Amino acid sequence: MSSVAIVLTVLALAVVAFMSGRVPMGIVALGVAVSLWATGVLTLNEALAGFGDPTVIFIATLFIVSESLDATGVTAWAGQQVAGRGGSKRTPLLVVISLLVAVLTALISVNGAVAALIPVVVVVAIRVGLAPSQMLMPLAFSAHAGSMLALTGTPVNIIVSEAAADAGARPFTFFEFGLAGLPLVVGTIAIIVAFGNRLLPNRAPAALPTDIGDLARTLREQYALPDGTELLGASRGVTEVVISPRSELIGLHLFPGMSTPSGDLIVLGLQRAGEDVTGSEARLRAGDTLLLSGTWEHLEQHTAGPEVLAVDDPAGMRRSVPLGGGAKRAIVILAAMVALLATGVVPPAVAGLLAAGAVVLTRVLTPTQAYRSVSWTTVVLVGGMIPLSTAFISTGTADLIASGLLNLIGDASPRLALLAMCVLTVVLGQLISNTATVLIMVPIATVLAADLHVSVLPFMMTLTIAGAASFLTPVATAANTMVMEPGGYRFTDYWKLGLPLLLLFVAVAVFWVPVVWPF
Repeated sequence: MSSVAIVLTVLALAVVAFMSGRVPMGIVALGVAVSLWATGVLTLNEALAGFGDPTVIFIATLFIVSESLDATGVTAWAGQQVAGRGGSKRTPLLVVISLLVAVLTALISVNGAVAALIPVVVVVAIRVGLAPSQMLMPLAFSAHAGSMLALTGTPVNIIVSEAAADAGARPFTFFEFGLAGLPLVVGTIAIIVAFGNRLLPNRAPAALPTDIGDLARTLREQYALPDGTELLGASRGVTEVVISPRSELIGLHLFPGMSTPSGDLIVLGLQRAGEDVTGSEARLRAGDTLLLSGTWEHLEQHTAGPEVLAVDDPAGMRRSVPLGGGAKRAIVILAAMVALLATGVVPPAVAGLLAAGAVVLTRVLTPTQAYRSVSWTTVVLVGGMIPLSTAFISTGTADLIASGLLNLIGDASPRLALLAMCVLTVVLGQLISNTATVLIMVPIATVLAADLHVSVLPFMMTLTIAGAASFLTPVATAANTMVMEPGGYRFTDYWKLGLPLLLLFVAVAVFWVPVVWPF
């Protein structure tokens, strides 16, 4: 079997595995790299080179910076501030939320922005009498448009920027993506406002996120706490725990106002079967409920073991508290990273490493939190799929596919080649990860530009836009999947609003991009 046939076979098997959803994406990517080595298409160093690629390092650091903003309540604060100014009418709320998620996405990635804002958007929607299903899909789709505003919006931007430089052109600057992103954001919001009400379902979700304000009021009433008691603040909070059946705490005598054995937490209330327990009865039994107060760090530390079961995860509650501890440091670090990326003083990977290191050194996140914040699936996916791009070029597979496209469109203009590449990317991007799609298409785009003797920049930018146009299925991106349950969506709900947005993205890619980045 020829090298080209092997590469195409590996690609086909990878696409089938991605589409099946039965094999984790990271395993598929690792399988691609190992297969290319085992069949002799690539050397071992070439097959594993993706994991040391600066692009992969930069992507990993962005997850840490994103987590610092989320964990310290910066995104919750931004969401509450902007959503609170959106009023109670559908159109202003949609515009404000769409703009907010677009800006946040440009700085902290699609998945980070959507995950942080889902609880805020659901609570706001319910308070103004709107179904969350009318707000959450617009949230995810606006994030896709916002990913085109800056280099840090999505791993795809980083991949195509580096690919453009490798092809002999230049990398895109930090805000250069915004030249395509601005019309996409404006167009996306216009379509959502004009057609969203008719194209989106009015459906109640199966589960709703916790409203932090309502939770505080409920706890205050349930445990008869004074109105002036601060339960959820920047540095301290509360959590409700249930004594587990085999806890070593069973039999311990505790009462409100007393410290726990560690001395780190204070007992605000003790209840058994919904009734307060005092006096000689205040010896812990399995199933008793405690309301504990302390610093967020101590709450997370002492509720993570098997002794108690946390009713509401302290880490999740902490994210909902606006501008918690470390928020100012996280904002300063983000601003410094953006300045480094915008000025190009250091390579992107170095800027990301400096920012991630600063997050840990300034104790915004612990080393453990930083490691956990990285989406290792994404890192492994990119690292494992980069060798496939290498194999596409080294074996001539990219030349073969590019020649096929050129033969299909005939002796036409580069704009038609853009359209053909865009359609292929969009179709593939609805079925598998858009990041994997772009990694597959990068070498084809490079060869197309070379064969047509035109600049590679419009082809790379078009590839980025087509990769972001993943609207038709809930499996196309993690953000689409995130909003499915809280929005009560079904698989077939996505294409109705997604199709006009996809056509907008294709139009911008084919007609606007060559104006800004000439052939």
